[in-house]
Amino acid sequence: MEPNILKQKKSKHPMSDEYYFEKVLEMQKKLTTIQQAYLVRKERAVVVLEGVDAAGKGGLIRRMTWALDPRGFQVWPISAPSESEKKEHYLQRFWRSLPRKGTMSIFDRSWYGRVLVERIEGFASHDEWSRGYEEINRFEKLLVDDGCKVIKLFLDISNKEQERRFKERLTHPEKRWKLTTEDFRNRDKRQDYEHAFKKMFEKTSTKWAPWHIVRSDNKRWSRIEALRLLVKELSRNVDLEPLPVNPEVYEMAKKVFGKNIVKSF
Repeated sequence: MEPNILKQKKSKHPMSDEYYFEKVLEMQKKLTTIQQAYLVRKERAVVVLEGVDAAGKGGLIRRMTWALDPRGFQVWPISAPSESEKKEHYLQRFWRSLPRKGTMSIFDRSWYGRVLVERIEGFASHDEWSRGYEEINRFEKLLVDDGCKVIKLFLDISNKEQERRFKERLTHPEKRWKLTTEDFRNRDKRQDYEHAFKKMFEKTSTKWAPWHIVRSDNKRWSRIEALRLLVKELSRNVDLEPLPVNPEVYEMAKKVFGKNIVKSF
């Protein structure tokens, strides 16, 4: 299945602060409603965020989770496996991070490391990463069949924009921690990674878990579109109407507040 590609339409005018903050707040309110529906209806979801270094995954996660109840989600920043995890099947550590009913798990990078960094850097053999595509597809199909949504976003930026953001991080005291030697090694292998990305989309954009590619050179536009996409996919086939008050709770409220309490809910 071809991935869904979100591209910004050309505009002569930059996005105003007012419009940007208004749209972000609108999406955050909708995400709050969705989370409440998940909590009461025992829905669950996995959000996978992959992308080019400095494409904006962290900024998107902050804006996604800003208005959410921390009891209803977990963010998992994925780095290299530990020594003990290296002795397990590579998917095993992700099983431990899957969401309980009523919650969602957000993965900042994911099991796709098997067919990306592990492939490029030689941490997995050719046979291991080659069969990784089908193993991942089966893993995600199992989750979807069990009632868990799997939403996959890939944030992409141009080589020129990545260079600009790297320089910005070097000169910005509060952003320097984000830049590592690994970022520069990955940049040197950009062509290899682009080939791996293309193969990943080709092999793992499925009917049950398609890829959504967000062109992210414009941070503000990409955040709004990514949030809008998350709202759409997280709410798909989910009843967002609030539950009525529990009759037992209502009866108890009448005793506390009086029989004339208006049943307006």
